[in-house]
Amino acid sequence: MTTDTLAVREELLARSARNLGDMLRRRVDQTPDAVAFWYPENKTYGPEEWTPVTWSQIQQDAHEVAAGLLDLGLEREQRVAICADTTLDWIRTDLGIACAGGATTTVYANSNPEDVEYIVTASQSTIYVAQNSEQAIKVIGRPALDGLLRRIILVDDDRLIQGAPNSPRRTVAEDPRVMSLAELRERGWKRRRRDPGCVQRVIDFITPASLSTLIYTSGTTGKPKGVELPHRAWTYMGVAMESWDPLEPGDLQYLWLPLAHVFGKCLLAVQITIGFASAVDGRVDRIVTGMGEVHPTFMCGVPRIFEKVRAKVITAGGLAGRVSAWAFKVGSESAPYRLDDRPMPKGLAARQLVAERLVFSKLKKTMGGRIRMMIAGGAKLSPQVQRWFFSAGIPVVEGYGSTETSAIAFFNVPKKGRFGPRFGTVGPVCPGIETKIADDGEVMLRGPIIANGYHDDPERTAKSFEDGWFHTGDIGHFDELDHLVVTDRKRDMIKTSGGKYIAPQHVESTLMGTCPYLSQAVVVGEGHKYAVALLTLDHDSLMAWGSRHGHPEKSYQQLSQEPEIRASIQRYVDRANTHLERWETIKKFTILDHELDGDRGLVTENMKVRRGKVIDEYSDQIAAMYADEQSVSFDKEN
Repeated sequence: MTTDTLAVREELLARSARNLGDMLRRRVDQTPDAVAFWYPENKTYGPEEWTPVTWSQIQQDAHEVAAGLLDLGLEREQRVAICADTTLDWIRTDLGIACAGGATTTVYANSNPEDVEYIVTASQSTIYVAQNSEQAIKVIGRPALDGLLRRIILVDDDRLIQGAPNSPRRTVAEDPRVMSLAELRERGWKRRRRDPGCVQRVIDFITPASLSTLIYTSGTTGKPKGVELPHRAWTYMGVAMESWDPLEPGDLQYLWLPLAHVFGKCLLAVQITIGFASAVDGRVDRIVTGMGEVHPTFMCGVPRIFEKVRAKVITAGGLAGRVSAWAFKVGSESAPYRLDDRPMPKGLAARQLVAERLVFSKLKKTMGGRIRMMIAGGAKLSPQVQRWFFSAGIPVVEGYGSTETSAIAFFNVPKKGRFGPRFGTVGPVCPGIETKIADDGEVMLRGPIIANGYHDDPERTAKSFEDGWFHTGDIGHFDELDHLVVTDRKRDMIKTSGGKYIAPQHVESTLMGTCPYLSQAVVVGEGHKYAVALLTLDHDSLMAWGSRHGHPEKSYQQLSQEPEIRASIQRYVDRANTHLERWETIKKFTILDHELDGDRGLVTENMKVRRGKVIDEYSDQIAAMYADEQSVSFDKEN
């Protein structure tokens, strides 16, 4: 570790709170009456009324939950599982668990009952918080959980809505372990009246090393691993992001990400430290509408969200499509000047003003009109997508990390004198964190944001955590400004029969950035002469194409196999190939007649493709692309 890195780390550790409860107390001491969250009151799909909640109110709510849990007998570091949607109640409950000295076990709301049982059992959670009866029934009537779960808490208490005999709702209503979140908070309110200092005494006892969160990574292979994150990881991440200075107290975040994912949890810690507000609504199909209602200044998302926005604009037809294409060409020409804050030539400056008025201002208006930055994480973001958004004056900055690094280990923060990200990189390392590249190219990290290890799994822990160094499993290198360039997952690297190595994520990112119609791309080639790809098409863009080209009656499945579509995709693939090394180029591809989805376990909750499962699922299609491999001849460079 360099002297500078050590000095920064020690300074940030000295500034950081002792635990999450202490972090929340500090925020309330500084800005008790400032708005912390906005939430939709009606939860309808029409226009919403957004209700504000102050920091002092949030602390009050969290302490009520904490006292209620203590009254139920929750002990230090005992796990409480949350299987619920992204709402303010998720945040209240999570903070309450932290203030009670417990540890939140996160469960995705779309998890099937078998996965829920595995996570609850493996984590030894004793309390299960469910959004409603639909989520609660996943743990009722399972022998492995009957003796483990002492309480089941409903966020939305729908027990009074009578269900038919033997229906899930009736089954939940008849289970004596079930209570509502409102009942838990009332119990906590009474406990605090009897003993006003009960929660604060627990907070004072929680150490930075105490377990705060147990997140089971969905991963792309094998059984989920339970990543143990201590309070120190969140408190340090908060002050580290504050020192990075990308966000301000006056910002407003639109928070829709699943809070079961480490990215969402990280954002909560950062928000409490810096003090900005968040509008919370996890309904994915209402993101654009919600942004238009609350006017956020930034939003975080996975790359697929940004790819879909770009695809919708690029694939628009008619006059609007031509005007948009012209505007983005102008934006691309002006980007180098705007990146470095240099004056533009007069003609370009005039065209930029017209492009802003005709196209870019309208795009920004759909996002609320105040967006100054978007943050991408959870998967690799195509540089082409980054450049496209920057052409419109919307910087999309990429972060890199994993559950084991508390989400953000690197962040592409614009440097002083530069007004946008460094495209193609994930930025410099988090302040005070050590990083190095191993001999085989693997990125390694050490510092306060690193997890304690894997829950009840010493063998996996020993393999991934060595002398405090976390082996990320990713291959990468640093550029001349010490920004990290991530190549691919170590285990996913493809070696052709000719001995050449292909980084599939790099090729897939190039394909996605070149072709706006694609929703997913999976590159295959291990042990073969050449690389091939399985491709899926974006539903909305494809259906719009069908309407414009005289096929309004055809289904997605039919349109995806249209010869015109294949010819168009071939042109995009040919264009993408010009940006790749010769051995990386895609020689053949198959367009699937459906998108990959999580129902069959082919993608993770944050839309990452489970490569191995996809290759197994579509082995026949892949074999067909290699049927004439032996008769195909390439020059030595391939």
